[in-house]
Amino acid sequence: MIIFPAIDILRGKCVRLTQGDYNKETVYDNSPLEVAKTWEKKGASWIHVVDLDGAKTGENVNRQTIKEIAKQVNIPIQTGGGIRSLAVVEEYLRAGVERVILGTAAIKSRSFLQEAVGKFGSRIAVSIDARNGYVATDGWTEDSGLKAIDLVKQLAAIGVDTIVYTDIMKDGMLSGPNFAELETVNKATAMKVIASGGVSAKNDVEKLTAMGIYGAIIGKALYDGRLELEEVLEAEKNAR
Repeated sequence: MIIFPAIDILRGKCVRLTQGDYNKETVYDNSPLEVAKTWEKKGASWIHVVDLDGAKTGENVNRQTIKEIAKQVNIPIQTGGGIRSLAVVEEYLRAGVERVILGTAAIKSRSFLQEAVGKFGSRIAVSIDARNGYVATDGWTEDSGLKAIDLVKQLAAIGVDTIVYTDIMKDGMLSGPNFAELETVNKATAMKVIASGGVSAKNDVEKLTAMGIYGAIIGKALYDGRLELEEVLEAEKNAR
């Protein structure tokens, strides 16, 4: 299983939100690039980068910062947050981003998603952000009324290779992932499933690895010092 340290960017700074609430923000570092370099030095094989401004507004104001991270670190990065046009997708991929994650745009415009997947294949992933089993959009501020498990099946039919599944109620709460929901999703599809939200202990990593989950995004637990990346990587290795 791949461990993805998370870098969430808001107004150019590295922050964490609690349950996606923009009013519950903690700033951890003024330089997302330096944070990325730190995760690389500590042994990360991938980095997960989110433009929180973009997720909320659809304006990719942190684009240059993300492109600079892709340029200056030697490990692949995946990025998402307000990416709503093929032009922005192409710009990121040309800049060295390995995988682009579509969220709101993929859900609201299937034609856009089909075009992106048709053109870029496995370099396109889709983020499913679920609250009580239903998909949320627009930086988690709007509920779509669509069941997450139904969306999983629809994405598989389109040919999506990878999904990032976030349980919003778990995000930033340091209370462990929603294992039951993740297992349901993982069993329902052949797509690669990246778990996001709530990973806060080595046992969480070991359990997700045993479940056959493709990857896990870890944010707040690393920033708060509850987990060290080196020990997380070791726990994942031992659980294989």
